[in-house]
Amino acid sequence: MIFWKDGQFVEKQDAVVSVLDHGLLYGDGIFEGFRFFGDAVLFAEEHVDRLYQSAKAIDLSIQYSKTDMLHILNDVAKSHQGDGYIRLIVTRGEGKLGIDPRSCQQPTVILIASPIKLYDNDAGIKLIISSVTRNRASALDPRIKSLNYLNNILAKMEATALGAEEAVMLNGEGNVSECTTENLFIVSGNQVSYPPLKDGALDGITKNICIELLKRSHYDLVERSINTYDLKTADEILLTGTAAGVVRAASLNGRHYTNCACFEFLSKQYEAYIANLTTA
Repeated sequence: MIFWKDGQFVEKQDAVVSVLDHGLLYGDGIFEGFRFFGDAVLFAEEHVDRLYQSAKAIDLSIQYSKTDMLHILNDVAKSHQGDGYIRLIVTRGEGKLGIDPRSCQQPTVILIASPIKLYDNDAGIKLIISSVTRNRASALDPRIKSLNYLNNILAKMEATALGAEEAVMLNGEGNVSECTTENLFIVSGNQVSYPPLKDGALDGITKNICIELLKRSHYDLVERSINTYDLKTADEILLTGTAAGVVRAASLNGRHYTNCACFEFLSKQYEAYIANLTTA
């Protein structure tokens, strides 16, 4: 693993934050995840743009320019020597006790690079429908990649307690938002559907790439609200994310999916797309 903090590479034992850092105390901060292959950081500009949009949304001024951040990402990827995942974290920084952010003088910026393999993508994963509902978009806009992931963590804990790897999270109206760390598609016959942003889904970069790949296919692509009936009657459920890539659901609440035609198509198209980027 490689650690970078506030302008320099550090050893693990030195990659620490103050006990008065508001990211630690209150979850006051943002993050982004990046996949890299060798020294090629995928969709770096898109992820960095989203990071700075999240920062803008919470009035957090990052001390590095976007160009500087891209250089830092490349340096971290090169130092790792291999394929992996980078977690970029920006906290509000050290301040006083109390939630008032005005006491924080400068953000803390941390990058962690590590190998990653979340799931056996071909075998698929077990899903449940979580009883933990997604935070309302009116309370916390899902476009902000906040450090406070307790909502998602509780759903993940529920999934693991029931012997599953992931949980589908619904919004307050009973419609699908996404999984705890991935976007979701369902396949019904020749139609592929995905939830709209208004239902609490993250505007995922991997999701958007898959949408473009599906637009070029024979599948009919539809953005619409998805409820539990739609989930239970779907032929396939697919998940997409920066760390996960494209993965299929092997089961949902114990119901098994044997059809994986769309998954096979999309995963091959996505792998070819990524291979073209990393060898260009």
